[in-house]
Amino acid sequence: MPKTLEDLKAKNKDWAAGKVAVDPGFFKRLEGQQAPEYLWIGCADSRVPANDIVGLDPGELFVHRNVANLAPPQDANYLSVLQFAVDVLKVKHILVVGHYGCGGVAAAVDGKRRGLVDHWLHPIREVHQCHRHELDALPDEKARWDRLVELNVIRQVRNVASDVFVQDAWRRGQPLSVHGWVYTLGTGLVTDLDVTVAGPEDLAEFED
Repeated sequence: MPKTLEDLKAKNKDWAAGKVAVDPGFFKRLEGQQAPEYLWIGCADSRVPANDIVGLDPGELFVHRNVANLAPPQDANYLSVLQFAVDVLKVKHILVVGHYGCGGVAAAVDGKRRGLVDHWLHPIREVHQCHRHELDALPDEKARWDRLVELNVIRQVRNVASDVFVQDAWRRGQPLSVHGWVYTLGTGLVTDLDVTVAGPEDLAEFED
């Protein structure tokens, strides 16, 4: 049954009361500072709640979400989040997290036109074109879709690791790693794609 705004406000009160019941100083500590070690770059899909998936409380995960978990070097919103996370918060891990069944990835290549979002999804069409032979060799549409989700995550990992904010952090000796994960809606589990980049040497060997 759809929730009204009053229902959401009531749930907020219940949630806050539950947090205080377990830890009376929880919100006072949050008020003082945030010191997350992780930046999550994920999809805006409502079925992919970042903090819940990895079991972290508010204050423990810095989050940036958009359609199809892209990290385009031309996007000022993403770049602002990345710089703040790396230069100010000093996060140690950047998690690029896609998910199987991503509607944005499918929309990028299904041939339908949807307006402005088509421009946003253009990088995925580039990934699709680069890996056309691999994708066409897969047995069915679902397998091709799932693989394109993975390939998109891998490309975004490379984008993040190539950015000057990340490169400068490594030059300063700041510990920072970029990881690529995919979340499975049907199980609630993440899969590590084993494409972690922890420094310029890893990026030099990186292939997507």
